[in-house]
Amino acid sequence: MSKIIYGSIIALALSVSSMSIAAEQVTVFAAASMKDVLDEAAEKFQAKEGISVVTSLAASSVLAKQIEAGAPAQIFISADLDWMDYLQERDLIDKDSRAVIAGNALVIAAQPETGTGSAQDLLGNGRFAMGDPSNVPAGKYGKAALEELKIWEQVESNAVFTENVRVALQYVGRSEVNAAIVYSSDRSVTPDLIEAYRFPANSHKPILYPAALLAQDASLEAKAFLEFLESDEGQAIIASKGFVKAAEAQK
Repeated sequence: MSKIIYGSIIALALSVSSMSIAAEQVTVFAAASMKDVLDEAAEKFQAKEGISVVTSLAASSVLAKQIEAGAPAQIFISADLDWMDYLQERDLIDKDSRAVIAGNALVIAAQPETGTGSAQDLLGNGRFAMGDPSNVPAGKYGKAALEELKIWEQVESNAVFTENVRVALQYVGRSEVNAAIVYSSDRSVTPDLIEAYRFPANSHKPILYPAALLAQDASLEAKAFLEFLESDEGQAIIASKGFVKAAEAQK
């Protein structure tokens, strides 16, 4: 009997230890364009708090659908307001924790030899990559901007739609397309490419990145990481990666 009791105590201790380890890890589902921010933020947060951060990166639409299906995320960071609204409407986020943590700009990235020019010149003379405008935020912003500039119908047939903005960037980086519509933050961490064109801010909705805790799975550690991203230190990381700080993005 004593062996059984002893075994039960050991099993309980292992279970508690396992739960403790799990509690010290934060799982973040984030738009692919946030990769460089989260890599550095996770490293600094772990050094400071001893809590590891694991990220799952993809298009905001894909991640929102995964969360809706029950994926075990604790924080969601979207590249637009719509997909955060989608989860909020389904009571899947803690709406009180929701906050914009960054902003961005939309640009056309190209190889240096392509040079700069108008959007029509850069996109009208060969294939270009962009996020799928049916569901990828960068694609929606891109299509809206091209429609506002009244050239969407002229260049649409040249577009190669991708599952997220990083894939679009890879296409132009490998010279598989002439250019790509991406966020300025993505272009800024790809020194081999140039910013060939920047879309006027008024040609599309403001590019805002909302973040929130998930209603069911958020932990105290997750809350601490979200607060870190909102802090001066977190905002400095965001700015260093080519994003706009939250306060400036919402002016």
